[in-house]
Amino acid sequence: MSARQPGGAFTADVTGPEHGENGFAVFRRAWDTQTGEALPLPSLDTGERGAFRIGVRAARAHDAVIADVRFAHFRGRTSGPGEGGDRVLVHLMRQGSWRFTGLGGGEADVTVPDGSFLARRNGPPTSFDVRPGSRATVLILPPSVLQGVSGGRPLLGSNRSSEMRVLMAHARMVRETVRDLGPAGLLGARDALLELTRGALRREFDALEPRLAPALARAAMELADEYLAEPDLSPSLLARRLNVSVRTLHRAFATAEEPVAAYVRRRRLEQARRELLTPWDRPSIAEAAARWHFADSSHFARAFKKQYGEAPSRMIAAAEEERRLRQADSHRPSAWEAPSGSERPGRRTGNDFPLLGNAN
Repeated sequence: MSARQPGGAFTADVTGPEHGENGFAVFRRAWDTQTGEALPLPSLDTGERGAFRIGVRAARAHDAVIADVRFAHFRGRTSGPGEGGDRVLVHLMRQGSWRFTGLGGGEADVTVPDGSFLARRNGPPTSFDVRPGSRATVLILPPSVLQGVSGGRPLLGSNRSSEMRVLMAHARMVRETVRDLGPAGLLGARDALLELTRGALRREFDALEPRLAPALARAAMELADEYLAEPDLSPSLLARRLNVSVRTLHRAFATAEEPVAAYVRRRRLEQARRELLTPWDRPSIAEAAARWHFADSSHFARAFKKQYGEAPSRMIAAAEEERRLRQADSHRPSAWEAPSGSERPGRRTGNDFPLLGNAN
């Protein structure tokens, strides 16, 4: 990223203990170098050596930032508004917990556990403490996303609502593709992010908005992955979980160029293939077919061959043969491992050379 560009990617890893008490300074320099602009967050007082040890992968689209963060150690206190001005931060916890004290100038503690979110302004000084090993996605957004929501007060809720699922799916898509987006794509990604955030905070989602269809399809795919082993996984189940109609769901999947049923079948075949290639506790073909909800082993074999170009039995046989050959190679003596009592191939002894003075 640079100041001349409306967006791009940012990465930094200050999780190592070698950064000591300078973790935040190293992080800030990395941001300045990679983005060419001020860090849109308050300064931090970590108060103790090694209290700022985090790894970040982030994407910026104009005035919006999406950051995936993993925490080795993160504890301290903010010291006022950020250099980037008034911003809204949405903390989406995916693992662990994040505790705040003094939000909005108050004294109460607020803990954001796994599967929850906190939306807040980066205003008065706030103390924070993140459980080591936690992971979160943090959205840094313009203040307009909190207008008309909770009177501007911090808002705590669940990540598992249909609206939040779609928001998080869109955020992941933007972070993964930001390097490939042109100016129009970056602006569209930013506008969709703000619209989805407003909707998620209000528990609203305009499922008929065409710009949001890719995010809805991605959210449905991620939800389907959670239910792959369930026999009742279907478009209607996904539509109910995401609070949209089946027709809207199918229309969203048109943007992914793969129908819902085709996606589910492909992912189930991928899981079955992984199991069938496992050298230990490998299921039979019939067991894999039943586990992943194919009508029978014949139907499974036809679908498998269509996707991978070979029957599952042939794939297993080829994998076993390759494994056998690797094991044989690992036990075969190398060219430098001569039998006991013999010389290594190619090695010449003193008797191979004529003694000086005895050339005759």
